Amino acid sequence: MNKLIIIAKIEAFPEHAAFVKQELLKLVEPSRQDPGSVQYQLHQDNSNPALFFFYEIWENEVLFQEHMKTAHLNNYIAVTEGRIKDFSMNELTVIS
Repeated sequence: MNKLIIIAKIEAFPEHAAFVKQELLKLVEPSRQDPGSVQYQLHQDNSNPALFFFYEIWENEVLFQEHMKTAHLNNYIAVTEGRIKDFSMNELTVIS
């Protein structure tokens, strides 16, 4: 079975960028401990400090969906409500 690759794009409102960054950083260690997590990296755009990307590799879709239900992720969603300008997520499969 192919691993699941996730690229999540999070853009905070500029005035909330520091807060959102702090909350995103809180996700890293617990998410790396989630079952099925192979790689979980947070990136910040060099020219837009309010723009963040997660690059994630999961063993499979089922374990990724379990990650989406975790307390740490749901807490992040709750505390950043109204502070996120844009969010998108792509699920990818390696083809070469």
